[in-house]
Amino acid sequence: MVLHALTVLILLAGGTWWWRAEPRADSDPRLLTWRLAAEQLLPDAGDQEGADNLALAAGAVHEEIADLDGGSFLVSVVCAGPDGSRVRVAFGDSEGQDSGRGLNCSGDRTPEVFSVGVAQRLRMGITVEVGGPVVFRYTLQRDDQN
Repeated sequence: MVLHALTVLILLAGGTWWWRAEPRADSDPRLLTWRLAAEQLLPDAGDQEGADNLALAAGAVHEEIADLDGGSFLVSVVCAGPDGSRVRVAFGDSEGQDSGRGLNCSGDRTPEVFSVGVAQRLRMGITVEVGGPVVFRYTLQRDDQN
């Protein structure tokens, strides 16, 4: 009887531990809506070198790096998030340089396009300046004009 009681107790303790150790889905349900909005504002193009959507938490600092063949590129960016949210985008090595350009993630959002010269590697720093979480989207395509 004691062995059966201990077995049940161990199974209950193990089951409780297993249930509590399960990762929680802390995803904000608004992220899907904002991702779709960002993709609609900045759709994929057939001639692009790359694109990505980034879900960034409030106060997040992220660096995106793309290895390229070199040349002139157009980097289009847009973000979507709660009212009043903003991100700051900077290109190049972030140490000792300008803090970048601020983008509104709510209200009237239009993609910003930057012309960037790249030797081999594009570095883009993204900082969630105000509000959050946000969805940041970028596309990268070769600039045929230069």
